[in-house]
Amino acid sequence: MTSDIKALPTEVIHLMAAGEVIDSLAAVVRELAENALDAGATRISIGVWTDQWRVRVADNGKSMAIADLHQAALPHSTSKIQDRRDLWHISSLGFRGEALHSLAQLSELEICSRQPNEDEGWHVAYNHQGKPVGVKTVAIAPGTIVTATEIFSNWLPRRQSLPTPAQQLRTIQLAVQHLALCHPHVTWQVEQSDRPWFALWASPSPQQILPQILREVESTDLRESRGVDLFAEQTPGVYLLLGLPDRCHRHRPDWVKVAVNGRVVKVPELEQTLFGGLRRILPRDRHPVCFLHLRVPPEQIDWNRHPAKTEIYLQHLADWQKLVSQAIDQTLQLSTSIPDALYTSRASTLIKAAEAQGSYGGSGLNVNSADVSGSAMSLSAIAQVRQMYILVEHSSGMWLVEQHIAHERVLYEELSDRWQLVPVEPPIALSQLSATQIQQLERIGILVEPFGEQLWAARTVPASLAQRPDCADALIELSRGGDLESALVATACRTAIRNGTVLSLSEMQNLIDRWQATRNPRTCPHGRPIYLSLEESSLSRFFRRHWVVGKSHGI
Repeated sequence: MTSDIKALPTEVIHLMAAGEVIDSLAAVVRELAENALDAGATRISIGVWTDQWRVRVADNGKSMAIADLHQAALPHSTSKIQDRRDLWHISSLGFRGEALHSLAQLSELEICSRQPNEDEGWHVAYNHQGKPVGVKTVAIAPGTIVTATEIFSNWLPRRQSLPTPAQQLRTIQLAVQHLALCHPHVTWQVEQSDRPWFALWASPSPQQILPQILREVESTDLRESRGVDLFAEQTPGVYLLLGLPDRCHRHRPDWVKVAVNGRVVKVPELEQTLFGGLRRILPRDRHPVCFLHLRVPPEQIDWNRHPAKTEIYLQHLADWQKLVSQAIDQTLQLSTSIPDALYTSRASTLIKAAEAQGSYGGSGLNVNSADVSGSAMSLSAIAQVRQMYILVEHSSGMWLVEQHIAHERVLYEELSDRWQLVPVEPPIALSQLSATQIQQLERIGILVEPFGEQLWAARTVPASLAQRPDCADALIELSRGGDLESALVATACRTAIRNGTVLSLSEMQNLIDRWQATRNPRTCPHGRPIYLSLEESSLSRFFRRHWVVGKSHGI
């Protein structure tokens, strides 16, 4: 009896393995760019020709000697690890020795490289086994150029299964953007079919890179919590770049990026931590803009989860989630740090400039820190404007704070921390409740009992509503809500000080002090901005306080 199980031919095994590493043009760009970053490149030039299935990546990093070039495309050849113990201390982007060999199997591969102390470089062409088949000298600048042509020419079904050229270009662009955020010190220049496509210029931090990617975002729309030096690979910590919630958000959840040790990866638990921490500070149906970069000790990461290294196993995940939550709170704290801006003499421009002023800040985050509370500003309530706004003075200007939504933010966070139901006697009578409304009240813990025909008695209510004359109306509102989170928001909105309420100076100061101490003081739980900042520098420019007195009088 013959067996149906047979060993696959070697060439089939190699083709399958190569297809796991190089599965698209974007994968070619990603693998070659990561090799350039590992070589210490500060300038990377990428060329893409979709009609020729060709990719070229040139860099100014550490180049290869001729002996290294002979070994570069052989299977599992790498300079980044030596033995199995190194697999648990990965500090480079590439380490498996698969990329160049896979690329040789799937394309016509050529590498040019010249070392700084050499007068000329070397050009090496490889066959599909990764062995050199042509070696010659070439005149190039110090660095390395890798060119892959006719990619997937020996695997046409893979070509046919790939997306359209436009979709592939978008994936390539996104891959470069991710690498640029993780490595802001690098300049990227990308061409498409010999024409300039886009460039990302080296910057001190991702705060200057992101506006080059999202054109509608300004650097002043962003705040960073830098608890780690992005260039110090051995220093554990958290870096968070966050779009200010009242000015910078998206219609889709497409710009919440998580990176670990220099590479954007998928860590759903950390993404949910970001979404959860920002859910009640954004406008309805809007999503945050944020970039989170963790520097994790290499022994706490297992990269061997996905061939593209986009998914990882991360140890001590709960600890990292806690640090991310602390970084969010720290980044959104009020501070006296006010960025400069340009102003014109028009009042409308002054208001726009005032709206653009930020007041977030805070010191760096240490991976071992337990307390990341920001330093408090000195805020003094001066007056009430139209019984709606509190005029607040601080060291660098003044703010207009809307009293209702500032109080709403205070109450929401207090309720979130201490949601409490209390018994009421006599019970609150409710009428015309549907079965769904009754279930909703019970879901958030309110005890409801039949009390007659189409009548129900609520025997417990939220503590903040118990003494209010409109408690019944508030319970009806809660019965139409969703989860407990929605109930907290509705309760805070119902119990907050109404606009039109006259406040004494001490009451205003008390509210300002409580608001300043909240975790997310910029927006209310619905995402509305709470205050307008008018900085002294803005007012000075508007009133021409920077002019020379003689000139201003025409002398």
